[in-house]
Amino acid sequence: MTNTSLPIDHLDAPPLTLGRLAWLRFRRHKMALIGIAILTTLVLYCTLGAVFVSEKYSNFNDTGIALQPPSAAHPFGTDVIGRDILARTIYGGQISLLIGLTAVIIEVTLGILIGALSGYFGGWIDTILMRFTEAVLIIPQIFLLLVMAKFFTGDLPDVNILGREFSSSVIVIIVIIGLTSWPYLARIVRAEFLKLKENEFVLAALATGSSTFDIIFRHILPNSIAPIVVSATLGVANAITLEAYISFLGLGVRPPTATWGNMLEGAYSYINTAYWLWLFPGILILLIVLSINFVGDGLRDALDPRSRTV
Repeated sequence: MTNTSLPIDHLDAPPLTLGRLAWLRFRRHKMALIGIAILTTLVLYCTLGAVFVSEKYSNFNDTGIALQPPSAAHPFGTDVIGRDILARTIYGGQISLLIGLTAVIIEVTLGILIGALSGYFGGWIDTILMRFTEAVLIIPQIFLLLVMAKFFTGDLPDVNILGREFSSSVIVIIVIIGLTSWPYLARIVRAEFLKLKENEFVLAALATGSSTFDIIFRHILPNSIAPIVVSATLGVANAITLEAYISFLGLGVRPPTATWGNMLEGAYSYINTAYWLWLFPGILILLIVLSINFVGDGLRDALDPRSRTV
């Protein structure tokens, strides 16, 4: 007779929680782990670097050392007016990350709200919200960014946040990216709500008299969190890339506020003669976008409820 009993250590092992299961799946994704390492390094570079280099130094110019190649004194070289590129990549990275994270907060808030209401209530509410979503989707995002950045940033004053002076164009770009990126997430959330609202746990919550707010935000939304997390992660990379696009075209964040995107714009005329002007900010943009996409791919696989691999 075959002995089908399980080993004692297997029987004594505690059951895997959803978080533990997701982590076991995530750590099998080697590129996602590499992405985490690169992303952590870049965040530390932008935050801890500010401890050693002041913002005043990053904006200090000395035309006597303009367009100096990388050296011991200036590891990333200097720009056309003698500013240290290493210092500017540190503070420019802070603004690029700020734009990415805050734009995604707006995107996620609107996407969840509109998608949840549309998917849960259905009917005429769903029709109105989805037609509005489709109308926003057909607007070319980059074109709208270029027009709005040109229209608004010239008339708005600079803002002071936590002792730092920011160009008003930073706020305009954050708001526009956030207000034009939510439709994709809203459609994802709507699909999840349409699928989940007929499940037994939702019907049980209705039977016990739970409010609509509780059903949406305490029962259905937590079960839809996986695609939201993945979409938000990739949204950060998208926002950073969009800022780089329009800054390269000269309509993004205005100087003296540095971003990796407007540093590339300043290097346009020196592509062949001063490679360091575009090389270092370009590499940083490439690394952060790649690392965020790697992490997003890992999260997608780790949070997939249909995946049975551990």
